Amino acid sequence: MDFRFKNDAYRAVRGNRTRLVELYCRVCGKMIMIYQKDDYPGRLRRLYFDRIFFPKKMVGLEYKPLDSVSALRCPSCKEDLGTPYIYTKENRKAFKVYQDALTKKTRRLMLK
Repeated sequence: MDFRFKNDAYRAVRGNRTRLVELYCRVCGKMIMIYQKDDYPGRLRRLYFDRIFFPKKMVGLEYKPLDSVSALRCPSCKEDLGTPYIYTKENRKAFKVYQDALTKKTRRLMLK
């Protein structure tokens, strides 16, 4: 897969530090998504829709009405992982992640 980091004002506000992380369901260990985290190390509180890179069905959620986006669930074990909402501080659509629902692993990028 080919990934190109999103480089916008939100990334600049967070000090231009970014990385791709693979997010896994804590219950069954199935990979849920690949996500661009633009912040300092720490746990995930929210997942902005415009930072989701994989799977394809979740890319572009920021263009859909919020009431048409279902809750974030593990496709394997059906565990509830988060709820869609608007993060009012930045007026951005995101999933509010339930505490410790996901585990993360930094993804290594292969350079050609």
